[in-house]
Amino acid sequence: MAEHIPPFDLTRISLSTGVELDVAQAGAEDARPLILLHGFPESHRTWRHQIVHFAKTHRVIAPDQRGYRGSSKPQEVEAYTPDKLVGDVFLLADALGVDTFTVVGHDWGGAIAWGVAYAGMMNGRVTRAIIANAPHPVLFPKLLYTNREQREASQYFRDFRDPANDALVREHGLGALLVKVFGGGLTTTMEPEEQAALLEEWSSPDAAIGMLNYYRASPMEVLPMDAPFALPEGYQPVPLPKLTIPTLVIWAMEDQALPPANLDGLDEVIENPEVVQVPECGHFVQWEKPDAFNAAADAFLAKTG
Repeated sequence: MAEHIPPFDLTRISLSTGVELDVAQAGAEDARPLILLHGFPESHRTWRHQIVHFAKTHRVIAPDQRGYRGSSKPQEVEAYTPDKLVGDVFLLADALGVDTFTVVGHDWGGAIAWGVAYAGMMNGRVTRAIIANAPHPVLFPKLLYTNREQREASQYFRDFRDPANDALVREHGLGALLVKVFGGGLTTTMEPEEQAALLEEWSSPDAAIGMLNYYRASPMEVLPMDAPFALPEGYQPVPLPKLTIPTLVIWAMEDQALPPANLDGLDEVIENPEVVQVPECGHFVQWEKPDAFNAAADAFLAKTG
């Protein structure tokens, strides 16, 4: 079991849109910035091992994203469209006086990080990207249509999007829905104090709805299992250019939600992607195998810095 890392001090940052984010920061302010984006259903704490590690060499910025913990939790679905989530990252950088940065993301934070990387490639503000177990926005929709394993693994999208579950969530928190959908508790590889903190955070009805709105605002279509496994007639992929900034993809190979098929075709959508596979590891690679994650990121940052 990894050594317990105490809580980080959080700074309340107001964005120009009025959204407020609680942000963990570490490292020297004049060091090269890393912005770390957590996924569902976590917080900046998913990066606890990385914040400590990378603060030795970088300025580390790890927000609780909108909808999570103490950050702003708008309740309407349209507040969570991808453009707003990507926009939050650049507005956070603006508020902290950061011009260019490396974006690091996992799960939903990785999905946002893909968008940040593409926007940052075009506006010159993102120099590198490190994405962990988050599917590529061009490849993933195709898998949802054509790949049985991925579609089956993503059926929970349909439960998370169903407003019939909102009464349960508002009365008992997100944990009740997770038990209903997945039938189990948290992974036993997480430290007990981290589990307890998550359970407390999930008890907030407003946070629970905020987290679910990431799924509800997503354009991804997850069909039922009895629908054909084929691209719809006239299907057009997301119109994105090839990503040309240095990009590292770290993939935990035992991820039950995102099978390794998500790695197929990365070289068609990214120029010279670097891929590091982490065997015998589930979805949360950054804290399940922090040494492997940090080593891969260290090597990438040194090579591209």
